[in-house]
Amino acid sequence: MSPRKSIEQELTKEMILEAARGLFIQEGYDHVSMRKIAKVLDCSHGAIYYHFKNKADLFYALVAKGFSLLDSELDRVMEKQLPNEQKLMNIFLEYIRFGINNSSHYETMFLTKDQELKSFLQDEPNQSFEKFTKAVNILTNDSVTLQEVWFVFLSLHGFVAHYCFKGQCFDDISVLAKSHCSLLIKAIKK
Repeated sequence: MSPRKSIEQELTKEMILEAARGLFIQEGYDHVSMRKIAKVLDCSHGAIYYHFKNKADLFYALVAKGFSLLDSELDRVMEKQLPNEQKLMNIFLEYIRFGINNSSHYETMFLTKDQELKSFLQDEPNQSFEKFTKAVNILTNDSVTLQEVWFVFLSLHGFVAHYCFKGQCFDDISVLAKSHCSLLIKAIKK
């Protein structure tokens, strides 16, 4: 019997998630198996099943983590003592920053092409959009309709989707991002 691995060598959920995220992005959900993830991690596939019941559960955990990170950024901005318009600008910019600087998270969260997976991914995107909507409504004194918030979100998403795979970080496009967000704020001010 081999001795127990040291703590540094133990397989963690985080290690599995990182390896799986890379494989899902490179090869697509359908072409990744638990065995393939285990091979990358140099462990048995049973070790992965200890943490996740199946591949869909693992993918769902990736998406949930991404939305948790994005929601934390929104909370952080809302806690700051700033004028409402500046907070609104910061929310929009942080959304773009998150998408650009965390493109692998962003891809699993918003750019999943597999129809079967999309059916699993309803709660987190909806909850995150509700949180975004609530923040925008608070910061605009409820002067923005749900449809207008949706259009703002789609515009931010389009900006991120356009730039997130061009090998740039947020700092490379920050001037464009600020201009885009300023335009959105002007559009929703009444």
